[in-house]
Amino acid sequence: MSRTDTVAQAPVEERARVAPDRRPGALRPYLLLWRREMIRLRHNPVRLAMGLVTPLLFLVVLGTGLDAASGNLGKAQLNDYRAFLFPGVLVMSVQAPAIAVGISLVWDRRLGVLRQMLVAPFPRPSIVLGLALGGATTGGVYGLLVLSVGGIASIRYEPVLLLVLVEVFLVSLLFTALGLLAAVTIRQVDTFQVVVNLSLMPLMFFSGAMFPPNGLPGWLAVVVKLNPLTYGVDAVRRTLPGPDVLSSDQTRLMIGDWQPPVAAELGLLAAIIALALGVATYRFSRTP
Repeated sequence: MSRTDTVAQAPVEERARVAPDRRPGALRPYLLLWRREMIRLRHNPVRLAMGLVTPLLFLVVLGTGLDAASGNLGKAQLNDYRAFLFPGVLVMSVQAPAIAVGISLVWDRRLGVLRQMLVAPFPRPSIVLGLALGGATTGGVYGLLVLSVGGIASIRYEPVLLLVLVEVFLVSLLFTALGLLAAVTIRQVDTFQVVVNLSLMPLMFFSGAMFPPNGLPGWLAVVVKLNPLTYGVDAVRRTLPGPDVLSSDQTRLMIGDWQPPVAAELGLLAAIIALALGVATYRFSRTP
């Protein structure tokens, strides 16, 4: 080897020796995007506090009011409406922060941030999955706040609440996956917000969160049992430790003469999440 070749090769070898390894680890994109959502949550305590206001209004005002009204009419079929209402309020508390991830993705596209993400040396599916985990965790934090005030609805503070928190995280992941699917399909911010608002309200109203899912008129019973959120609310209601109204024959979900096990209900949610994330990832991967 000539002296010239040695001199030319030395800096290259030196750079290779001292340069840090910039190859992204397998989990790095997931952690980065998850951390971005956590930073947003940490820097917005007002939003976090406001997320507790609506659930408390439903529990304290609506629950107490309907309790009193049913007692006065002598038609009380539910011994404790606040306890019955609590699972629905718990699920409701996670939907807005989870869907917000989809809104942020639409804004990222509009502001050009998404283009910077797309040129990063990360697989595109990892961007969608990292955002999904961040949104689901944010929703889980809101759910934890609402669980902490469960005593208002006669919910007992027992270790099984950890299992409830896992179920809430799964429901939050469902909302996040649906929000991301809408975000990669709809490009206009205004259109996205209209579609999401028109979708979320029927999902909650037809989920058995406000009334028992049995004994309904034919058309309403069909819609309620086709709504996947019905199974999330029912799983949370049957797992929560509290009054008998949470697991009574009157309030449990029945499909004909069959009561779906909690594991089957959670499996259905997991299948829908996998499908929504799969389609969202496929569409996002084809983003030009």
